Amino acid sequence: MFTKILIANRGEIACRVILTARKMGIQTVAVYSEADRDARHVTLADEAVFIGPAASRESYLVADKIIAACKQTGAQAVHPGYGFLSENSGFAKRVEEEGIVFIGPKHYSIAAMGDKIESKKLAGAAGVNCIPGVNDAIETPEKAVEIAKGIGYPVMIKASAGGGGKGLRVAFNDKEAFEGFTSCRNEARNSFGDDRVFIEKFVEEPRHIEIQLIGDSHGNVLYLNERECSIQRRHQKVIEEAPSPFISEATRKAMGEQAVQLAKAVKYQSAGTVEFVVGKDQSFYFLEMNTRLQVEHPVTECITGLDLVELMIRVAAGEKLPLTQADVKRDGWAMECRINAEDPFRNFLPSTGRLVRFQPPKETMFASDVSQWQGVRVDTGVQDGGEIPMFYDSMIAKLIVHGKDRLEAIAKMREALNGFVIRGVSSNIPFQAALLAHPKFVAGDFNTGFIAENYGKGFRAEDVPHANVEFLVALAAFVNRRYLARSTAISGQMEGHELRVGADYVVVAMGQTGNGASYPVHIADFNDQKHTVHLTVGKNSYEIHSESKFGQVRMEGTCNGQHFTAQVERGTSKNPLAIRVIHNGTQLEVMVLQPRVAQLHALMPYKAPPDMSRYVLSPMPGLLVDVAVVPGQKVQAGERVAVIEAMKMENVLFAAADGVVGKVLAAKGESLTVDQPIVEFV
Repeated sequence: MFTKILIANRGEIACRVILTARKMGIQTVAVYSEADRDARHVTLADEAVFIGPAASRESYLVADKIIAACKQTGAQAVHPGYGFLSENSGFAKRVEEEGIVFIGPKHYSIAAMGDKIESKKLAGAAGVNCIPGVNDAIETPEKAVEIAKGIGYPVMIKASAGGGGKGLRVAFNDKEAFEGFTSCRNEARNSFGDDRVFIEKFVEEPRHIEIQLIGDSHGNVLYLNERECSIQRRHQKVIEEAPSPFISEATRKAMGEQAVQLAKAVKYQSAGTVEFVVGKDQSFYFLEMNTRLQVEHPVTECITGLDLVELMIRVAAGEKLPLTQADVKRDGWAMECRINAEDPFRNFLPSTGRLVRFQPPKETMFASDVSQWQGVRVDTGVQDGGEIPMFYDSMIAKLIVHGKDRLEAIAKMREALNGFVIRGVSSNIPFQAALLAHPKFVAGDFNTGFIAENYGKGFRAEDVPHANVEFLVALAAFVNRRYLARSTAISGQMEGHELRVGADYVVVAMGQTGNGASYPVHIADFNDQKHTVHLTVGKNSYEIHSESKFGQVRMEGTCNGQHFTAQVERGTSKNPLAIRVIHNGTQLEVMVLQPRVAQLHALMPYKAPPDMSRYVLSPMPGLLVDVAVVPGQKVQAGERVAVIEAMKMENVLFAAADGVVGKVLAAKGESLTVDQPIVEFV
């Protein structure tokens, strides 16, 4: 067994690998860029080596720097995590040639599966179901139309080197096939430097279901059940679960056995995943093979009781797999939500900056610990006060739950999301909460088009209707009453003018979904020692008990005997008197007022926000990489004005109307905040 390994990655996956290595008594070496000097993975590791500037192409993607760090520290093996160099066969080969063990498959297996066209031919030869189509590169749009007609519409046009949704089009007729071929080819050339394009049958109502594999150097390969990954936004997974609520036992066995056949055909060792597209009739076809550990591996760990990172390390050290196919368990139901730094209410634009508060829900399961199940686990590479840099992907954390069955897993996930406190950057937690509450998701009735069908026009606050807004109002009234009780206890109050607390209030709901509605609240009984209140909102009674301390954002307790977790905080950036309540994805801002104050508040004049229509504003925090206009220039609606880059994503800003540029307010290379003006029109 190795005594020291280097992790050629960052963020949560680097932390995840370090935890297992520590459990196995193996020392760890982290590598870090300029942007990651204070990152969590650097502190967790036994040693850390600086490898260059923030941009990954100058640090995490430079094989020479990784190999030099291995030699400098005496690391005998390197774990690549996922992304970066994990599926780079050239890197795996270089590492082996330098006498360092690559904790992953052999370079020839990576190469065989890395090319979408070649991997399909290999899969077909190994007896794996392949989608009807033409796997050879197509030269002209005319030929593409001819092939599409032969296969039968709809067809999918794909770039051989594609990934992340780039170089991909679905065509339903000749015109779309002709245009889609040209677009795919251009996108592939620009994104990957490889313009080969092929065509295959498009499976309707498709599900994305993948089989987890593990192989050793002694010719043993096992399949560790499947993961359901159909909940995707723009080809990026959002929620993953294991097992799938859709496939039958027979389909699971057939998919698993075909995946093993393919792995054996390429002499696969280590952890890997074979992705399948599954039709509504349970027909399944090979999509691609990921020759690395997947982001969503924890859901497989939960239902099988295996530590996949430990198995990868043991296999790389030459050990035999410690189990057979018959030993592979499928116990309970696991789900994973990817918590990303993005603003769902601004079309999921990246949100970078400092994590002013980062308080994950209480963990009862832990990465690398296979003794604890049926609970909550958080895999993350960040910490309270840490920075979400603009140079890498947007993942803050992975929230994983394990329950007895699917409905229990959904309930645990909703509760865990309620208790996940993130401040300083926006997160996609409200969107995750909405997905988990959607009746079709709960019923298991979905496919890869689920998000596009249900949230095709974007995501709005109205898309998360709360089952009981009065409960949120009651929580705000309870918190307000506790603060008033503390104020009455302040010493030195002038005699005859002490603070007197009434029993009647009006709660005015403002932000997100409040729409200015008023709720009459009567506090019948309040016991500060027992942390309990009896109150009515309108005609409904609520008994709330919570021992959460002042200043805590996360609030746990019972309401009418039912346990709840919510987030409640006093004061917002716009209104220091407001109370914000967050529960099940709904965020409500309210003011708790005495009846007379509420009457006067209703008479206050409305202060309109400033008119910003003359400005082009930055929709997200990011780097201004280009300003395409100069003062005095005439600009037409739809013309390119500026380009902002953050988290591997480029956002082009266009003029909303015709106009003349008055001032350029930000310079190329400047770091921008949300809503920062870039250009002013006259």
